[in-house]
Amino acid sequence: MSTSTTASVSTHILDTSVGRPAEGVAVQLAARSGRDAAWQALGGSATDVDGRCKDLPDLPEGTTHVRLDFAVEAYFEESVKKQADAQQDAPANRDSGDVFFPEVAITFAVSPGEHYHVPLLLNPFGYSVYRGS
Repeated sequence: MSTSTTASVSTHILDTSVGRPAEGVAVQLAARSGRDAAWQALGGSATDVDGRCKDLPDLPEGTTHVRLDFAVEAYFEESVKKQADAQQDAPANRDSGDVFFPEVAITFAVSPGEHYHVPLLLNPFGYSVYRGS
């Protein structure tokens, strides 16, 4: 939870190729206190059955930039490729089978006292993010 001197972050992942939350994706959180400052790894979590990370670490006071690193390769190897193989003309049958985006890194600016919910809409060949509520 954010205070007047800190920001807070939450996220979730929806796999748009199957229309379901992406469970079991590792998410790492890092922060810095200025664009020229070094990144500080704060820890991480993994998405639950609803695709949400409910226990990301708190941001330190003075944070101005945040980075979320989503390790999606293992998720696609286990979940999406199995489903794609069962479908006629599925991407895994047309392509090499390698994961196109093995990880997704999202960097954004924050202000003290604000909460930032950053959903990731994911599929095997693309993704988008936005500031949610």
